[in-house]
Amino acid sequence: MSTTTIDNDNIIQLDFVEEMRNSYRDYAMSVIISRALPDVRDGLKPVQRRILFAMSELGLSPDKPHRKSARIVGDTMGKYHPHGDSSIYDALVHMSEDYSLSVPLIDGHGNFGSIDGDGAAAMRYTEARLSNGAMTLLNNLDKGLVDFTPNFDNSEKEPVVLPAMIPNLLINGTTGIAVGMATNIPPHNPCEVIDGVIATIDKPNISVFDLMKYIPGPDFPTGGTIVNQSSLLSMYETGEGRLKVRANVEIEKGDHGRKNIVITEIPYTVAGNKTKLVENLSNLMKDKVFDEIYDVRDESSKEGIRIVIEVKKDRDINNLLNGLYKKTSMEDTYTVNLLAVKEQQPIVFNLKSLITEFISFQQELYTKEYTHMLDKSEKRLEIVNGLILATDLIDLIIEILRGSTNIKQAKECLVNGTTAGIHFKSDASMKQAATLSFSQAQADAILAMPLSRLVGLELQKLVQEQGTLMLNIDEYRNVLSNEKELFKVIKKRLREFKKAFDTPRRTKLAEIVNAEYKEEVKIEDLHILIDRFGYTKCVDSAAVARASQDSLKEYTHVIEMKSDDKLCVFTAEGNMYQVKAASIPKCKLRDKGTLINNLCKVGNENIIRYINFEALFESQLAFTTKKGFVKLVSGTEFETNRFQIASTKLESDDCVVDISIINATDSLSGNMKYIILTDKGLSLGFNLDEVSELKKTSRGVKGIDLGKDDSVAYATVVPNTTETFEFNGKTLSAKKVRTRKRAAKGQKASLR
Repeated sequence: MSTTTIDNDNIIQLDFVEEMRNSYRDYAMSVIISRALPDVRDGLKPVQRRILFAMSELGLSPDKPHRKSARIVGDTMGKYHPHGDSSIYDALVHMSEDYSLSVPLIDGHGNFGSIDGDGAAAMRYTEARLSNGAMTLLNNLDKGLVDFTPNFDNSEKEPVVLPAMIPNLLINGTTGIAVGMATNIPPHNPCEVIDGVIATIDKPNISVFDLMKYIPGPDFPTGGTIVNQSSLLSMYETGEGRLKVRANVEIEKGDHGRKNIVITEIPYTVAGNKTKLVENLSNLMKDKVFDEIYDVRDESSKEGIRIVIEVKKDRDINNLLNGLYKKTSMEDTYTVNLLAVKEQQPIVFNLKSLITEFISFQQELYTKEYTHMLDKSEKRLEIVNGLILATDLIDLIIEILRGSTNIKQAKECLVNGTTAGIHFKSDASMKQAATLSFSQAQADAILAMPLSRLVGLELQKLVQEQGTLMLNIDEYRNVLSNEKELFKVIKKRLREFKKAFDTPRRTKLAEIVNAEYKEEVKIEDLHILIDRFGYTKCVDSAAVARASQDSLKEYTHVIEMKSDDKLCVFTAEGNMYQVKAASIPKCKLRDKGTLINNLCKVGNENIIRYINFEALFESQLAFTTKKGFVKLVSGTEFETNRFQIASTKLESDDCVVDISIINATDSLSGNMKYIILTDKGLSLGFNLDEVSELKKTSRGVKGIDLGKDDSVAYATVVPNTTETFEFNGKTLSAKKVRTRKRAAKGQKASLR
């Protein structure tokens, strides 16, 4: 038996709640900053930035051949983003979609999916390279404009942010779900955004309202129409809002007198899912939700989207369109949340602050770029000056080189004028050599200078380069010392990008109030069939007419009604439930149907009467309870939009035994008899006109005096001429029912 010694000094005691809180907070911040949200400066999420940087390192510029996507994903995952190849490939595919981005960042070759919803081929089959748009984010990486940080295993360096020269966050937009927050920035027109940036540079105090003269609203690659234009100002001022985006349609003449609704542009929310829109429209036609639709077909091609909805002859197309906008994704809501990361903090920006952040970033980038170019030009000018001077002293330099024992000795002479140990042809040469004071960089350039530089033409080139460098240095210093000049350079470069990405606005802006869809209801004759188990179904009346009597015997209730009517269900517990005919499943005669309990909240209550509301409204109901109370109630009392109401008032130990449906004319004729039977075999009959019509909320009046432990078992209303009636499967004589008069004489009101 082995023993384990526990070293108490190595046990770390932690508070579980505090540890969970800290760990979850660290996880949440990691997702927010390092995964889901874009940087406000370059508009990229970390995975997108790493993909583009990896492709840049592979040399996949727009003028180079495409490379396998698997290689790109492998480099990205192995060097910078160890979070799974599928997420990296999905991000790469997304950056190539021209229906998702205004300026795609990846030039894909092969099957990269489609706007229909088709997925991209596996990464081993597709190829990719950077697009011209991506180069505006990557071009100046070698100029030290942005900081680099170690990768996850400290084996590589990756940029903290890309030196984006266009406002990518607004132009391409983004979507991301983090922990407790989400971003949803719509794409915008490149030209409009650049104009807005230039306007903000010229007028730093410009308001969001004035800025919208340049950026009137989002511009989706799929086009469509934003129908709540009035909401845009609030959205851009607060950074949050909702856009209603509608498909663009055209009305064309069809065959056989029909007209066609042709969808030419779809909402941005349907991009990458167009097939589902077509399927949805087809299902609405098949299910007859829109009876006006004759056919739906997708005729889209490389030339553009074309979804054709054929409308039946002489139907209201505008009304149908209102219904389609309401019930399909032909009109959808796009929720806007201008959330991005600034200095490791998630912040909701408005339109002005997003552009201001981009301008500040540009100031930083261009300052570093011009500082880099100034430093490079000054260093080059130093060398050019040295080379020009060296050509004038070429004989002396050759003499120094020939008289030196090594390069170090010769360089020491060129830099510091040290002549010791060097053999000169004359003292004059030695004295002249002692005056030399080239810089280290000049000395290195002179020593590396080829003899071809002694040609006169080469010397002339050096002089021209010297002049150019001096002009450039003056320009760089002017830009760096003058903010206005710096902004001139920024605006000039932005205008060049505007020409490169010049695209007309695709999304229209409008203020449209949705009109109500007036559904064209086609009223049909139906039969509601209910069997003894409560299974209910709706069957076309023509099918019932063709059915044999034997096939209908299994149904305890066969109720005729219209398709716009309601089925009323009365229970012994004194409740009435309503079910719309449209809610009852339409079945074939051989189908089972649905339990009535699933169509209304009748639960375990005992159902004693079914009737359609149209017949109920024109009738009277004779209620008889277990304790002998009776009353007549007009059918109009039950007119309500509620699906459950109390049909009568009951005592706590009472229940409804029977509800007879009486034609209003018959109740006034005086030719109807009310018959009541009790559990102990007693009976009583009296004229119907003796029963008063009361409200449904009343208890009723006493219809029969019951003995001890006796209760009403059965009640019915029949014409006076009726000789027999059915009770518990037996045929009884109506003439043997005792009347009130005979019972009053003391005769036993029994029915034998």
